[in-house]
Amino acid sequence: MKYFAVIGIGRFGYSVAKTLSEMGCQVLAIDNSEENLRQLEGLVTQVVQADATDEKALRAAGIKDVDAAIVAIGQNMEASILISLILRDIGVPYIVSKATNRLHARVLEKIGCDRVVLPEEEMGVRVARSLVSPNIIDELDLSEQVRIYELKVPSVMSGKSLGELDFRKRFGMNVVAIRAQDGKLNTSPNADTVLKEGDTIFVLGEEASIERFDKQVQKLEKRR
Repeated sequence: MKYFAVIGIGRFGYSVAKTLSEMGCQVLAIDNSEENLRQLEGLVTQVVQADATDEKALRAAGIKDVDAAIVAIGQNMEASILISLILRDIGVPYIVSKATNRLHARVLEKIGCDRVVLPEEEMGVRVARSLVSPNIIDELDLSEQVRIYELKVPSVMSGKSLGELDFRKRFGMNVVAIRAQDGKLNTSPNADTVLKEGDTIFVLGEEASIERFDKQVQKLEKRR
């Protein structure tokens, strides 16, 4: 199970932390505001109130144990850069940092962040992609190549098991979780798990994988 740290629980950080947790990941949320953290209590693995610009505080929170850290600090560019540097020096394997503008993004890239996110630009891309690929509800970047996609179960796949559909072989994607219409989340789907129209599936794959998925769904729908 992947373990993520989300530093800075504003609107962006809250959304990332909550989504990762819903996908079955372990999440450590860090913020210096007790009020911000309160909204995630019970939703994530652990919340820690700390000054993330303090290396000792980050180490005490267990930051070295995470697989990846997301620096979701808002307008405080200095804090964002300092925290990203500290995470790099500590040896966090993968660092994603939010940038407020292009200049901020360039600085974060130069200091060694593995991925820099410009939320407004990326949201524009996602809106455009969702118009072309209506099965995509949302997506979350884990690296430059790999994403977690939240997909609606197409009607042509309803009533079929994951074993029959063989996502890995046909599309190059792994199904990591399924949310039923009643909201129940299955984080350990197996080959016998049957999909139903109205379910939501979370899949891990590359952009090329989702393109293959869309093409296959379109073909199946034309045959009906």
